[in-house]
Formats: sequence, structure tokens, C-alpha cells
Amino acid sequence: MRKYVWIALSSFTLGLLLAGYIFLYRPEKADAPPDVFAKAAAPAGAPSSNLFASPLPQDKTPMDFVSIVEKIGPAVVRIEAERRETAPSQAFGEDWPFGDDFFNRIFPQPRPQPRQPESNTVQVGGTGFFISADGYILTNNHMVEKDKTTRVTVTTTAGDDYDAKIIGTDPGTDLALLKINAKGMPFAELGDSGLVKVGEWVLAIGNPLGMDNTVTAGIVSYKGRQIDVQSYQDFIQTDAAINRGNSGGPLINMKGEVIGITSSILTSGMAGNIGIGFAIPSNIAKKVVVQLKDKGRVVRGRLGVGIYPRDLTEGMVKQFKLPSKAGALINSVEPDSPAEKAKIKPYDVIIKVNGQPVKNGDELRFKIADIQPGTKVELTLIRDGQPMTVTAVVDELEPEREKGQIAAPEKDIGVSVIPLTPSLARRYGYRTTEGLLITEVRQGSEADRANLQQGLIILEANRKKMTAVKDFEDILKKTASGEEVILLVRQETERNSQDFIATVKLR
Repeated sequence: MRKYVWIALSSFTLGLLLAGYIFLYRPEKADAPPDVFAKAAAPAGAPSSNLFASPLPQDKTPMDFVSIVEKIGPAVVRIEAERRETAPSQAFGEDWPFGDDFFNRIFPQPRPQPRQPESNTVQVGGTGFFISADGYILTNNHMVEKDKTTRVTVTTTAGDDYDAKIIGTDPGTDLALLKINAKGMPFAELGDSGLVKVGEWVLAIGNPLGMDNTVTAGIVSYKGRQIDVQSYQDFIQTDAAINRGNSGGPLINMKGEVIGITSSILTSGMAGNIGIGFAIPSNIAKKVVVQLKDKGRVVRGRLGVGIYPRDLTEGMVKQFKLPSKAGALINSVEPDSPAEKAKIKPYDVIIKVNGQPVKNGDELRFKIADIQPGTKVELTLIRDGQPMTVTAVVDELEPEREKGQIAAPEKDIGVSVIPLTPSLARRYGYRTTEGLLITEVRQGSEADRANLQQGLIILEANRKKMTAVKDFEDILKKTASGEEVILLVRQETERNSQDFIATVKLR
């Protein structure tokens, strides 16, 4: 009997020792940090409501404000950028010592009279945050524009300063990727902005008005806000206080995940924040940063069509014999474009892309932009009430070059121009939203002799409306040497605008 009791006690003791080793002494396997650059595929059949697909659902426990700030705060950094400005200083100019220029990007500011560009070095400040432990930082493109910025300095919450390298920028989404030479940095995780709901709590962390590491709280006010028909943004609107200097900072949900990157605000003037701020969704940022890391820029697909910028009306449904108001109405088709080769015509209404429904023109732009150049795409459209399917081979959308493009260099008249879009109009404070904006006039050129200046807007050339650089090039190419090109030009002042005719003779 004693023998069995001894065996039982020994077995029990050994069991306790083994359990103690497993539960108390055996080290737990740590979860690997998420790789923001991983090209994770979306679940089969998952819908995509914006430019990029959404990741898998979240399953994290909600946190309180203090815990969120303690977790994300150390990942937020201050960014100071030195850059060359060739345009006259706008609005507050050098009298405003901190913050970026996102005030001027959203609402008009009084501007000086146009004059020849001067080379000035200015310093702007804003926010960014680490998205990986090896020093990659996400911020706004307008903070560190690649062609203008000469130096970027990053300051961490620990007070350490680093020189940062610009890995890539994307004006289309207003995102930029930076890199510092460091390891083991605290970083924030990009969450799933597709799961964000209007009314939920969010926090913003940044450096508003020069006040480092400021935390503000609010709610999501709206999803899918479009304030620019030319960009590839699908803003989250929030009433969390955002001011000059917040740009590039994280907008965080109650699970401690970044669901947006603060970008801009609407304001009534010097008052600053009035409770209407915008953040770029994290689902857009996820795939943008992958391309910025790999290529330094974002490659987008192009169909080559002009799209009606609003939702279709009941009148259009009746006129075009459509089954519903869902679809994208084609305004125009560019010559020699994928759309023209696919025999797409004006007044066609595209209702599906690769079998996926198209709600409106914005959704068509997003879907096409997310297709890699050289890829075949199947488009379902309605023409005169009849559904039909066409196949197009998407090519690459050229990135916008804000430094300006010399139109028809073989017949150069001495100006560089860019298409004036609604986003650029807001940024530079113009009331006009179409035409060609003159970004440079070279001294001694024919344009200089005709008194053309930087900041003027070319509305027409030889009585033809100008909406793209190619329009201007076509006019110049058709004009023989010695002949004149008649330009309708607009000059905007602080209070009004004035149109006048200028003539430029081709040599």
C-alpha cells in the first residue's frame, strides 16, 4: 500500500513541476510586428469602396485615451523641411513661424500681384509618425515636395534629431515616405479605415501651431468626403481639433490603430480650426507606401477619358435610357488613348469594371488608377440604352508636374505651364479652376516681351479653350514662324479678376 501511495505522490509532484515549467518558466513566443510593406491580398470577393482594398477585420479590445496616447505618442515626430520657393510668399508668409502650408491649400488667401519668381529658402514644420521599427516615416507630400525640398529634419519625442531621406512622394494622395538611419524606433500600426463608422471617437496627435505632441479628441464626422475631383483621396472628416502644423500626423481609433493621416482643414481665416478637418484613410496609405518604398512614386492606370464629376441625375437616366443613376458618364475621349482604342465614345456610361459595379465617376477613377499599366480591363457600359462590353489595355497615368512643363520645346515661347485644377486653385488661392497656369517666364523670351508673368492664367489660345498642356502644344505646332498666337489671359487680384488679350510671335 505504501508503495502505491509513494508512486502517486511522486507522480503528483512531477506533474506540478512540469506544469510550473510550462506556465511559469517557458518563454512565450512573441508575435512578430506587422509589416506595413507586406503586399497582403484582399479576401476573395471582398468589395473595395475606395482606391485600395481593405485588409482583414480588426479584433482588438478598445482602449482608453490615456493608453492610446502612451502607445502611439512616442511614434509621432516633428518634421522640419527646408525648401526652395519660387513663387511669391502667400498670405502669412514669413510672419508665421510654425506649421505647414495646408491653410492655403484649402481656402483662398490674398496674394501679391504676379511677378517674376525669386529663389527663396523657407522652413516649414509639421508632423509625421513611424510606421516601422527601422525608421520609415509617413507624412504629407505638401510638407516635403520632392522637387523643392533641400533638407528634412526629424525630431523624436525623446528629443533626438535625424536627417531624413525622402524615399518617395505622391501628390495624388498627398502622402510621402521618409527614412531615417535608426533601429528599434517605436511605431504605429495602420488599421482598417474601411471599418470606421461615423460617430466613433478618434484622437489626433501632432505639432499644431508649434506645440509639440499635442493630443486632441473628437469623432468621425463623415466618410468618403471628396473635396477635389482631380486627386485620389477619399477623406475621413473629423471634428478633432486640427491646426497648422498637424499635417502628416496620425488620426487614431479607440483600438490604438492609425485609421487616417491628417492632411487639411476648412477654416474661416485666421481662426484656424473650426471643427472640420480631413484625414487620408489608412487603407489608401497602405498600398501607397509600398509603391513609394519600391519605386519612389505611385504608378496608376489611365483610361484616357474625361468623366462627368457628379452623380448622374434623373434627367440623364431618362435621356441615356439607363436602369439607374449608378455609373460614370464619359464627357470626352483622349486621342490615341486606351479608351479610344477600345472604341469608347462620349455619352457612354460605364457601369462595371471587371464585373465590379461603378457607383459614379470618382469610383471609376479610383478603380482604373488601381490597375497596373499594361493590364487588360473589361468595361461594361451602356450606349443609347444598350449594354455592351469592351476591353481596354490600361496605360500609365503621368504624374502631375507642378514645376511646369515647357509646351512644344521646338517652338518654345519662353513659358512653363501646368493645368489649373480645382486642387491647385485652392492651394494657390485662385477663383478660376480651369486653364493653364504660368509657372515660369524666361527673361528675354517672346512671352516676356508680351508681358506675360508667372501667376497669370491662359484661358484660350487662338480662341481655343485651354485645359491641358497638349492643347497649347497643338496650337504652337500649327503656327508658322513669324506668325502670332493670340492668347486670352486672366490676371487675378485680391478682390477681382481681369481678362486681357496678349499676342506672342513665334520666331
